[in-house]
Parts: sequence; C-alpha cells; structure tokens
Amino acid sequence: MRKLLTEILSGDPGIEVLGAAQDPYVAREMIKTLNPDVITLDIEMPKMDGIEFLKKIMRLRPMPVVMISSLTQQGADATLHAMEIGAVDCVAKPTQDLQHGLSEKYLEVIEKVKMAATARVRSLDDRPGRAGQRLSSSPAFASTEAVIAIGASTGGVEALSSVLPVLPPDSPAIVVTQHMPASFTRSFANRLNGLCAISVVEASDGARILPGHAYIAPGDMHLRVAKSGANYICRIGGQERVSGHCPSVDVLFQSVAECVGKNAVGVILTGMGKDGAKGLLAMRNAGAYTLGQNEASCVVYGMPRIAEEMGAVMEQLPLRQIPRKVLDICIAQKGKSIRV
Repeated sequence: MRKLLTEILSGDPGIEVLGAAQDPYVAREMIKTLNPDVITLDIEMPKMDGIEFLKKIMRLRPMPVVMISSLTQQGADATLHAMEIGAVDCVAKPTQDLQHGLSEKYLEVIEKVKMAATARVRSLDDRPGRAGQRLSSSPAFASTEAVIAIGASTGGVEALSSVLPVLPPDSPAIVVTQHMPASFTRSFANRLNGLCAISVVEASDGARILPGHAYIAPGDMHLRVAKSGANYICRIGGQERVSGHCPSVDVLFQSVAECVGKNAVGVILTGMGKDGAKGLLAMRNAGAYTLGQNEASCVVYGMPRIAEEMGAVMEQLPLRQIPRKVLDICIAQKGKSIRV
C-alpha cells in the first residue's frame, strides 16, 4: 500500500513524497523531521490504529490528513469518525486486486492530496464540534411546506454534524447532497440519526419528504426532489457526473428550484470546486432564500466562494449561525404564504 501510494503521488510533478512510515511511531518522528504539508493515513496500522494517531495529530500538530480506508462497514464507520475528528477527506481502497484497483484511483488520490494542502485545519481542542444546544420548536414548522436543501463536500461531514443535531424534531424537511463514496452514505445517515432529534435516512426512490426528516443522497446516485400530488418525494437515479460529481449538489438544487421554488431554503457549505453554485443561483431566481457558509468557518472555501461570486448567495454566515437563520427564514416564509 505504501509503495503504491508513493508511486501514484510521485508521478505528479506538483507533489513530493518525503517518506513512508510503517507505523504511527515511525510516522511521528518523520513528521517532526520532514514537516510534510499533507499526510495520508490508513485506518488499519500496527501498534496504533489510525483513529488514535489522528487524534494525537489533531491535538499536538494539526495538519491536513487524507484517510485511506477499506470499503467495509467497519472501514466506513471508522473513516466517518476520522472526518468528524478532523481528517480532510478519504480515499476508499479496493478490497480485491489492490494494485489494479488503487491504480485506477490515481487521479482521485492526487486531487484529494492537493486539495488537502489548501484546507484550513484546527486543533482537535479548538474545533467547533457539535453545534451545542438544540433549537426550540415552533408551531409554524409542523405545517410549513418549506424544504431545506443543503449541499456540501470537503469538510461537510463535520459541518453537517454541527448543523443537523441542533434542529428541533419538527424541523422543516431537509434534503442533503454530500460528496461521499457509495459505501459510506448509509453509515453517515445512521451516524447523524443517532445525534439528531430529526430522523436522518439515506434517501430512497419515491420516499415522501416529510417535516422532521433529513434525506441524504446515496453515493454514486443523484438525489432530486419531485412532486407527487400534494407531496414532495425523493427521486433517485442517474450516475452521470454533473459539475464533476455524482451525487451532484447542482442536480439537487436545480430540482428544488423547479419543484419547490419560493418555499425552499438553499444552503451551500464547505467544499472544493464549483458544484452547487449554478443550482443555488437557480433556487435564488426561483424565489428561494439562499445561504452560504462564510470563509472563516469553512475547511475549504471553494463551493461557497464560487456561489457567492456568481450572485447565488443572499447571505454568508458562520456555520454555527446557519441553523437558527434557516429556521427563522422558514417561519417568515410561512407567515407570508397564502394558500387558496
């Protein structure tokens, strides 16, 4: 594994591989001596597992870390934990034919290491962590037709783990696209569900979109919002890459613009690239209120920056202020709506 990663990364002229360590104790000394910009870290290592070593890194010498994880359920759970602790991103290693499988991922490995070098990392003791006290309910939430659409990429695991748990159990319905491998999204939804008063699930085709629920786009499949009679439902389908991604935030936001219009709230969170900017602009043009995470609270200020530059964002806020603002907007929308 170390040999393959070294070969892949060394093949890019913009990356210099300073060394490879067989266990965390060797890695610790190499970090002190070589001062790398980015570390790739396997979950499974001798003498100390990757999670424990990551905690030490993020407390003592915070730096960008890309996790290398297996596609197993255990590997997915551990990787999500690592990203909550502060790992910037992950690469899923194949379970069979390691050399061939990882070689096929060489562009992904290079892209994620380069992206990690630009990420804003914080000490584990200085991280925002969970967003704190749960917000109070409102009679307006239960009857609102609002749909909150959220898009995120790099840093989104931590961001969503701060935003969703503070929402009240009768929160307006939420749909989420987070760039993530297919084998991870169900585990991610389950982890969030254990933290939240709302019910969080991996979205399934035809599922009715209800208040008090959040629906996470499954990996490698697009999530769209559609209308069925008087109800909003999830539509799952299509594996083409849109704006470089599947699932794509643009695909979700565009469907919300077309289907929900002025009853929607759009939120674009931390992430590399431009996915979501065009869709968020479509939402704003359709009458939705649109928010972006501000630069200071982003791990990577990419997607919100592009959306801001395109005029898609009506207001930028620190991550901690976004849940309250979203709920306030939904209450205000409820007060303005006229039903005939």
